[in-house]
Amino acid sequence: MNAAPALLAYAAGVGLVGPRVLLRSAWPHRAPALGAAVWTALMLSFTLAVALVTAQLAMPSGHLHTGLFGLLHACGLDRLADPGTLGALTTPLDGVAAPPLAAVVAPFAVLGGLAGAFLFRLARAGRLRARHRDRLDKVGVRSARLGATVLPHRTAAAWCLPGLRSRVVVSDAAVRLLTDEQLDAVLEHERAHVAGRHHLPLALADAFATVFPWLPLARHARAELAVLLEMVADDRSLRSHPYEVVATAMYEMAAARAPKGAFAVGGPTALLRMRRVLGPRRSPHPALRGSLVSFALAAPLLPLLVACPPGL
Repeated sequence: MNAAPALLAYAAGVGLVGPRVLLRSAWPHRAPALGAAVWTALMLSFTLAVALVTAQLAMPSGHLHTGLFGLLHACGLDRLADPGTLGALTTPLDGVAAPPLAAVVAPFAVLGGLAGAFLFRLARAGRLRARHRDRLDKVGVRSARLGATVLPHRTAAAWCLPGLRSRVVVSDAAVRLLTDEQLDAVLEHERAHVAGRHHLPLALADAFATVFPWLPLARHARAELAVLLEMVADDRSLRSHPYEVVATAMYEMAAARAPKGAFAVGGPTALLRMRRVLGPRRSPHPALRGSLVSFALAAPLLPLLVACPPGL
């Protein structure tokens, strides 16, 4: 049995139908962390499905009737731990013909392409943030009271530089304009980006769009993740501050723009997020939330079940 048609259908559903369903759903804005997890899971699931498709197309007689262990057995991967059996990829194994080399190389090329693009995006963003940190060290002043670097600037702004040497930055105009409570809400928002390592899923979305630029999932994932992660940071701020304080702080900072590679509390999503903060606060039904959590956890590995149905 060859699983390529089923895998292609699954990949089409994830890459074409999945983003349309998410974009039309209201629950991601009610549970932004879960929404970001589902977008990320869809990207990983699509990548694995494509990798398995390439293996199936290169090995049209793939021996899938014995399930996942049969697939590993047919590929010789169950014997790679023994250095004396490296020839398993080129010799028959228990009466099963060894797969062509392309069937082994192609899926790793797909997965390696995404991993390489991800690491490249991280490295490039890291260089941009390093240069920005160097400039901050020259013109900014570290405030122990605020736990942030105060930068002379005539516009009220705040942003963070995530990564190993993270920084939270606020302009002196924001320090003068905002009340103490508003300023603390803004800084808590930026700390949420740093603590949540929000730059990692965004780097993954950028890498995914580099590898699959024609795909609707790739086109929408980056923009949606950026909005949802801002909402996650808003929710972190709302845990310790009233919604009026968070909303007015966002209003004051709405015109601010962050440097490339940074997260800012203001920006083009501020109006949408203010409406969310000031609107009804409704969480998804517990049954829906549980189902979505299960899907987000299982989706990256679902292509393996499609390729190697249990019991077949």
